[in-house]
Amino acid sequence: MQPLIIAFQLLTRIPIPIAVERSSRNQGYSILFYPLVGAVIGGILVLFAELFALLFLDHFLELQAALILILWVGLTGGLHLDGLADSADSWVGGMGDRERMLEIMKDPSSGPMGVTAIVLLLLLKWSALLALFKSGDQSLLIWAPLLARTLLIGLFQTTLYLRERGMGERISENIPNIGGVAVQVVMFGAAIYFGVGWLQVLLLFIAALIFRWLVVKQLGGITGDVAGAMVEKMEALLLILIVLL
Repeated sequence: MQPLIIAFQLLTRIPIPIAVERSSRNQGYSILFYPLVGAVIGGILVLFAELFALLFLDHFLELQAALILILWVGLTGGLHLDGLADSADSWVGGMGDRERMLEIMKDPSSGPMGVTAIVLLLLLKWSALLALFKSGDQSLLIWAPLLARTLLIGLFQTTLYLRERGMGERISENIPNIGGVAVQVVMFGAAIYFGVGWLQVLLLFIAALIFRWLVVKQLGGITGDVAGAMVEKMEALLLILIVLL
């Protein structure tokens, strides 16, 4: 159970006051539970979306979308948004210089490009949520946080982690390969079977491959900020694909 607890304590602000051994093995195995964490986040969002639908009926959909988005950010503590901001700052400010980009990512403050990236990303999510609520398919919301975190398994399995002696390095070096592949197959298969659709899943997977290619081309590997940025972008993209397709 320790890897499961580590996953929830890292990726959410859900209070789990249990001390665990943060060994390299436990941290490596914790990534197998990232999709479950995403499912819990998505389940809470769907539960509140259905509750708001009952309370407000078909009125105030804009407000409902905003409340769900606030809850979404609150459940994660803005963890992945921070990675998105740092990645955007480094991408623009680094001007293609690998060392400069990595240096900018270490800066805890956000520059104008980071703030702009967060605003635009949240605007996309809010718009997609609004469209989803208008269609009455709130239950499909669960797949955005679930599949975005599933993609992290493949990212860590196949990509060099650049920060030495960090938690991300311990995760990438201790992922059980067969277990990681099995979890991804099950999650993507479930998404196709239970309603997201094979085309949306295929396009999401292609987008993740393109994201990884661009990051490796620029940096030669990944960091925690890059992983967080990927989660945010894939969540938004899947919402958009669900609405459009």
